[in-house]
Amino acid sequence: MENSAEIKKMVKEKYSKIALQDRDYNSSTCCGATSNSEEVYNIMQDDYSDLQGYKKEGDLGLGCGLPTQFARIQKGDTVIDLGSGAGNDCFVARYEAGETGKVIGIDFTEAMIDKARLNAEKLGYNNVEFRFGDIEEMPVNNDVADVVVSNCVLNLVPNKKEVVAEIFRVLKPGGHFSISDIVLSGDLPEALRQDAEMYAGCVSGAIQKETYLSFIEQAGFENITIQKEKVILIPDDILSKYLNEKGVAEFKNGDFGIFSITVFASKPGGEKLKMIDSESIPTENNSCCEPGSGCC
Repeated sequence: MENSAEIKKMVKEKYSKIALQDRDYNSSTCCGATSNSEEVYNIMQDDYSDLQGYKKEGDLGLGCGLPTQFARIQKGDTVIDLGSGAGNDCFVARYEAGETGKVIGIDFTEAMIDKARLNAEKLGYNNVEFRFGDIEEMPVNNDVADVVVSNCVLNLVPNKKEVVAEIFRVLKPGGHFSISDIVLSGDLPEALRQDAEMYAGCVSGAIQKETYLSFIEQAGFENITIQKEKVILIPDDILSKYLNEKGVAEFKNGDFGIFSITVFASKPGGEKLKMIDSESIPTENNSCCEPGSGCC
């Protein structure tokens, strides 16, 4: 994996296979890409089943959060889901946006697009569409979306800064996003950082939390808030595939962390911005990015 083209080719090949895997298998792995764990069932995913609009056929067990739960989607909104997979977040977003809303899912894996379109057709959803494309260059016009959501996808993209700039471009003035993703604290062991499975497993492609938040601020977003944060613990029976016993112990006891964060931010301007302030943005822990960073 020496360059962006090779990384994207590898991810596409992996996720073409993952699209055909069982949800339970995917949930007991790192995003469907690694061997499954006998120790832990849900390694990364949060439970969607209680959310209104949830459809089991669209859930492949690949997320790391619940961005649609925090996304403040309103009736009539146009919502874009980045890395839409089999349609899970799109179907939840459709319930929130209602019959007068519109949901656009974007994915660059043909197998995922085919699966999502089939699901939408079976469900009779005529205001949900799935577009084949790269989220670094979205097949969407400027100022289209009221809300952008994404679940554990940006960590798979080589040029994350470009994706954030694209999100800014496609959002209407005053629009906002809620994105769940994997970020790091400290240095990932070389054996994990170089492994293709761990990249497709949403781990080795993740970047430092501070860098991730800085990309959002540099793009021009406001009201940047971490709505939820949780530690991701990789089970020993998966780590042992890549690290020896000493390496596993050092990994678990070292100054290093893998986290799922759900981040909210808004694009300046427009009427919707008037409704957004730090007290009204839904969070689980009311946390913001680091004090003094200027992004809260």
